[in-house]
Amino acid sequence: MKKFSLKDILIPSLALFLICTVATALLALTNGVTKEKINQVALKTAAEARQKVCADAKTFEEKKDSNGNTYFEAKDENGNTVGFAITTEDKSYGGAIEVMTGFSADGKITGVEILTIDDTPGLGMNAKKEEFRKNYIGKNGALSVSKNASADNEIQAITGATITSNAVTRCVNSATDIYNNVTGGEQNG
Repeated sequence: MKKFSLKDILIPSLALFLICTVATALLALTNGVTKEKINQVALKTAAEARQKVCADAKTFEEKKDSNGNTYFEAKDENGNTVGFAITTEDKSYGGAIEVMTGFSADGKITGVEILTIDDTPGLGMNAKKEEFRKNYIGKNGALSVSKNASADNEIQAITGATITSNAVTRCVNSATDIYNNVTGGEQNG
């Protein structure tokens, strides 16, 4: 069996340390260069989603509720409130999911947009499809997920993606809670 000298251990260790240091520095540089662009894209995506979930709005006013949650009050051309756009997050199958929910002034859901999701393609990612998201439109109050969705307060689960369906619904229910807090409506339960 060969004996290793200090040189045999130190040189590869030092080389590995230098490689890791250079790679870390390059990743930090790349992050610094792209960070602003990523933030701009996220802001643009959120603005487009607000317009989709509150189609009647001409402007949006950013506000905070008594719990510190940020929401947007949607206003028409005369400055009248026509709805609200509220972004919420939850844990889904593939990690965090971020959902924007739109409400009319009377509390009915006007739209649901998935802002971020990292679930299984062909299963959980189907939550982004209009076919699934339209199930929320026109509903109000606490919602639940079922396989058959026979009641007015039930959303039909995506086949093979019940965890994702539940995550989206929890986000919508959280948004409903914020809406109720902001407007003094009945608490979602």
